[in-house]
Amino acid sequence: MNWLRRLFQKTHAEQQLDSELRFHLDEQMTEYIAAGMTPDEARRRARLEFGGVDQVKEECHDVGRGRAVETFLQDVRYGFRMLQKNPGFTTIAVLTLALGIGANTGIFSLVNGVLLRSLSFSQPESLVAVNGTYPKGAFVAMREQIHTMDVSAYYQGYELNLTGVGDPVRLNGTVISAELFSVLGAPAQIGRTLRSGEDLAGKNSFVILSHALWQEKFGGDLSIVGHWIDLGGVQREVIGVMPTDFRFPSAQTDVWIPLDIDSRNEIHYWADDFMPIIGKLRPGSTIEQASAELRLFQSRVSRMFPWPMPATWNPAVAALPLQSAIVGDFQSRLLILLGAVALVLLIACANVANLTLSRAATREKEISLRAALGASRSRIVRQLITESTVLAFIGGTLGLILAWSGLSFIKSSLPADTPRLAEVGIDWHVLIFTAALAILTGLASGLAPALQSSRTTPTESLKAGGRGSSASVSRLRKALVLGELGLAVLLVSAAGLLIRSLWALSHMNPGFRSDHVVTARITPNESFCSDTGRCDSFYRSLVDRVRGLPGVSDAAVVNTLPLGGRVSKRAVDFEGYIPSAGEPDPLVWENFVSPDYFRLMGITLLRGRGFSNADSAGTPLVAIVSARTARRFWPNADAVGKHMQADGDKNSYTIVGVVPDVRAYDLQHEVPTWINGTVYVPYGPKATISDGTMPAEMTLVVRTSNDESQIGKSIHDIAFDLNPEAPVSELKTMPGLVSDAMSTPRSATFLFATFAGLAFVLGVVGIYGVISFFVGQRTREIGIRMALGAQRRDVLKMVVKEGLSLTLSGVVIGLVAALALTRLLGSLLYGVSATDPLALGSVAILFAVVALAACYIPARRAVRVDPAMALREE
Repeated sequence: MNWLRRLFQKTHAEQQLDSELRFHLDEQMTEYIAAGMTPDEARRRARLEFGGVDQVKEECHDVGRGRAVETFLQDVRYGFRMLQKNPGFTTIAVLTLALGIGANTGIFSLVNGVLLRSLSFSQPESLVAVNGTYPKGAFVAMREQIHTMDVSAYYQGYELNLTGVGDPVRLNGTVISAELFSVLGAPAQIGRTLRSGEDLAGKNSFVILSHALWQEKFGGDLSIVGHWIDLGGVQREVIGVMPTDFRFPSAQTDVWIPLDIDSRNEIHYWADDFMPIIGKLRPGSTIEQASAELRLFQSRVSRMFPWPMPATWNPAVAALPLQSAIVGDFQSRLLILLGAVALVLLIACANVANLTLSRAATREKEISLRAALGASRSRIVRQLITESTVLAFIGGTLGLILAWSGLSFIKSSLPADTPRLAEVGIDWHVLIFTAALAILTGLASGLAPALQSSRTTPTESLKAGGRGSSASVSRLRKALVLGELGLAVLLVSAAGLLIRSLWALSHMNPGFRSDHVVTARITPNESFCSDTGRCDSFYRSLVDRVRGLPGVSDAAVVNTLPLGGRVSKRAVDFEGYIPSAGEPDPLVWENFVSPDYFRLMGITLLRGRGFSNADSAGTPLVAIVSARTARRFWPNADAVGKHMQADGDKNSYTIVGVVPDVRAYDLQHEVPTWINGTVYVPYGPKATISDGTMPAEMTLVVRTSNDESQIGKSIHDIAFDLNPEAPVSELKTMPGLVSDAMSTPRSATFLFATFAGLAFVLGVVGIYGVISFFVGQRTREIGIRMALGAQRRDVLKMVVKEGLSLTLSGVVIGLVAALALTRLLGSLLYGVSATDPLALGSVAILFAVVALAACYIPARRAVRVDPAMALREE
């Protein structure tokens, strides 16, 4: 508490001022008393003549403050003059700091926009997300029984066609409970949002449009509210349009439609899509209270289901801030990048500090003169710190310009689904961050050199003529280089691991051939396939006609394309497999494919046979499983000939073949962790999903020698001719899909490698600077050595040995740090460990080789020293 006590005590200067004022008053009183006045009259006259004591003290303080401001401005002006006198030093230092500060500003703008900026909703601090998912029946029970917050539910990824307004288009819809907009505090721009009860079956024929869809398809017509539009074959009334900046749950949402809550439909009420829940804390409630109430609710909601629920369903349910839930896993990646650029800035500070120390050697006489003329050490330090801060502010200004111009490039290098990416920009928070960073950078890069320079002994420095460098300066310079080398090795090691991981991912066999394959989504309305014969005829005709196009060698259809981002799940019962007590039936990824799909995609059979046209007719029902599925459910038997039965289907399927595992979910996983296997079923009249209908939306897969645009128009024309209300969308090449699947690891690797490359360059420059300074300071010694008979190779060896010893020490420090810290990258790595010896060894060799080259240039300068000239200069 000493600091608190000192805060309320007078400073030494104030005590001195009080003492001096009392002395003058007493002197004046003594004179008046000697003139015959009484003590009281003398005191009164002295105070009147002297003026108010407090006024005098305030005037003295004003003079002090004015002098401090004047001194500071004088230091700034002098700092600018010194930087102008040394343009080479200034340019290198400013560029070095600009790169470090600019990189930090760019990444901080991402952190600010994604992690720190409040959500653009009413009372965002009270918005929470539940870390579990619930079906409609459980949500209705939660809505009635939870009292700490108002809850709402939604699920995205619901796609439907908009017809009757120009060409049919496929829209991304989000299905929501009636309370969603009121929970978020988000009113419509025109019209209204949903009211209580408008998510019940028979009362929910409404739709709310996004601002982008309203502008694009309806021309911004203000009278759109009250109009009816056809969505997925269902007439819905437009009741509102949301503002431009409303993007929940994602910017891809085109329409919001209400849930269809019907407790009479047991399957849809308790087994339909399990939905995320968000809520708004009621006044006086906390997240901890909401979490406790959710756990109590979870303990009893399982008993409401018509069937037993596994104990693993939402085992640790809790409430968490909505902002954290939206950001999700991206938070850790962003913080790792922020840590990387912070290390780059530290390296830049060390480099500038080394440059400043080199420059201080030439200013030693100037600083000694200042000290000899009476400048205190603190005054010299303040002047030098002011110069480094001015330098940092110039670098910060340039860094801000670099960040502003490069921010769009940084954003474009990130995956398109990065949360809140559209909200990232340079705002006043970023400006304050950059200004604060410039101040800290000025202190970090200038404090050590300033303290070192202020230790100059005037008599010795003036006698030496301002030449030479103390051992403490050399030690400080070496310590700075060791630090920046260690940090550079750490960053380059991490980048090497990510590059190795990306290389392994790009050379991984996904289980299919992607070359010369073009894909297109075909999406008729669901009602179109209620007539299975019509649906089957449509896709058969589509495949046959596309197969006949010039340049097309094969065509097929599949409901969920590998790496396409969609999962078709189904609970099944495998013959001979008995789930453990409390374990639900296995959940599989169900793929509906035409007979030629495996051949077209280059998926070879491991056992059994493929599908034929007769299998598509559905008599008998057959299926093919992946190798992983066969190993899991029939580990000691051949899967071919076994049977399975899908939930809700009275008929069983016979397994007729086994195919290799295909990376369908992403390049690292065949299926999500919550899926137990993969099953392929022939597409045809007997191929039905859980509601008993044929899958309506399918993806056409075409192997062709033509380019994407040529084949795309032909596919669109054929599909329109067969069904004018079946949009063709997402025309992509399979190599493009594979590339998109690598966008997240590729973007992280690219940014990290960029920062690591910058750190590498700065580290090498640091080595070069130290060795150059070493040669310059030992010119006389080298001259004497050569005059006494030392060979050029001896001098070369001495200089290179100095640089390599410094480099190897820094590399060792960096590798030790890398072994300890690269484990943080574990979630970003694939096919390589965080301590991969090849990556770390390659980094060590790279630094050694490049450092050798950096040492060689000043070493060559050293061996060219003329002994006579060196001794004459001294």
